[in-house]
Amino acid sequence: MFRIAICDDEEIYAEKIFKHIDAYMRQQKLPYEIDIFHSGKELMSLGVEMMKYKVVILDINMEEVDGLATAGGIRQYSKDMFTVFVTAYITYALEGYKFNAVRFILKETKMFSEAIRECMDDIFEKINHVSARKDISFCEGKKVICLDRLLFIESKLHKLEFHIMEEQMQVYTLNGTLNGIEDEYLPYQFIRIHQSYLVNMRHIRQIQRYEVVLSNGECLSVPKARYPYVEDQFISYKGEM
Repeated sequence: MFRIAICDDEEIYAEKIFKHIDAYMRQQKLPYEIDIFHSGKELMSLGVEMMKYKVVILDINMEEVDGLATAGGIRQYSKDMFTVFVTAYITYALEGYKFNAVRFILKETKMFSEAIRECMDDIFEKINHVSARKDISFCEGKKVICLDRLLFIESKLHKLEFHIMEEQMQVYTLNGTLNGIEDEYLPYQFIRIHQSYLVNMRHIRQIQRYEVVLSNGECLSVPKARYPYVEDQFISYKGEM
């Protein structure tokens, strides 16, 4: 399912964008779903659930939480989503490109429909070239996973559980040990916080005594002896972002 979020506090423009995106997706003959949000706060309240969207179209000028702040919140969870800004003011363009926006679309233009179509064409051209992916033969079957969406890997007995955010949280299993795969994931900013947990640092929201809090609210324990190392690595990672 190809999911798109439209976030605009002006209902008339939210519906206008919906109409053009809906027409475009019908032509693609792909299963899709479009959701409308009327504030950045409403969209961000989804938390990690925002990751189900492939494209997020944001109005920049919104009350309380504007489009730029919303884009920043989204990117804390994943860089796998395509961000598009719509605005009445082109002066915001440079600021918005800090969030790797695919396009800026001006609201007050006669070419609005064409701009939407060209934007979506651009997204579909890039769709297979974003984020690191791995092809894994799970016990449940072969699957290509986006590492941005992998929250953590847990070792249970002689099996590994991969906790992945798709349309909802999914768990896939693989025979093996964390010792056997750890080196494979370290280059992608994963960290061994415990004998049983290999965690994606992108999804660590907080470190507290003695546990990490993930982007979905789940808490994983960190042994006292390992806690200083985990804390130092996470601080270094945040400093590089």
